[in-house]
Amino acid sequence: MTATHFVGGSSSRREFLAALLARNWWAIGLRGALAIALGLIALFHPRAAILSLVIVFAVYALADGVCSLVGAVRAGQSGRRWGLLAFEGLIDIGVGVIAVLWPGIPVVAFVFLVAAWAVITGALEVAAAFRLGTQDGRGWLLVGGLVSLLFGALLIVAPIFGAVVLTWWLGAYALIFGVALVVLAFKLKAMRDEGRAA
Repeated sequence: MTATHFVGGSSSRREFLAALLARNWWAIGLRGALAIALGLIALFHPRAAILSLVIVFAVYALADGVCSLVGAVRAGQSGRRWGLLAFEGLIDIGVGVIAVLWPGIPVVAFVFLVAAWAVITGALEVAAAFRLGTQDGRGWLLVGGLVSLLFGALLIVAPIFGAVVLTWWLGAYALIFGVALVVLAFKLKAMRDEGRAA
């Protein structure tokens, strides 16, 4: 196989993929519209978005717990160890029930997890900045570490506000991503229409 044959094959695969995407432009546009809707809900109704995420998490935890218990029963019937699977299933179901009955607890737990991550990474960045000495980039690394520490501290002090801010970030991301997909969908539609005209 020659190099030109390989390049031609790669080009034809790209053309096939572009044609496939152009035929299904509406699916990409629909995905973008759903992302825009999610972004707007997260930006203008953050509490609803947070509770929706908690409900999705609760359903997942309950389903995972039931699957673990079924696996434990099957393992016990076949003479294998089942204790850890059963324990995991009960924990998952317990967490799922807590998420349904007290939806604020999983939100706060998630915010504290993000806060811990921010504090740990911020502390490591500050330590690395001091180890760099006077080398280039030390100031920016120090600023980044201090901002991360401040962000983590704010999340710990006001976790509910932190959850709202995280939801706003999710909303901004979904909105930008959705707009990009909708623009791509209309460009693919135009490409498809040009192909039909040709």
